[in-house]
Amino acid sequence: MEGLSNMRPQQLQKLLTRCRSIKVKRLFFFFADRHQHAWLKRIDRAAVDLGKGKRMLVKGGKLDRAYQITVPENLDAVQ
Repeated sequence: MEGLSNMRPQQLQKLLTRCRSIKVKRLFFFFADRHQHAWLKRIDRAAVDLGKGKRMLVKGGKLDRAYQITVPENLDAVQ
């Protein structure tokens, strides 16, 4: 995710709107927020379907309230 700093927002927008996996899109935004990419403010999040309800990526993890996904508890220790 750190290597995506030079991505074109238009290309990312196209990929995100065509992606069918709710978990992938939520995880993408989770890490994009975490790495504070400059192109993030140029992405139209309203055009990206993030589904409804909670999604579990890892059992026993912690819930990220912004994207309603359960991520590993020790994710902050990795950074």
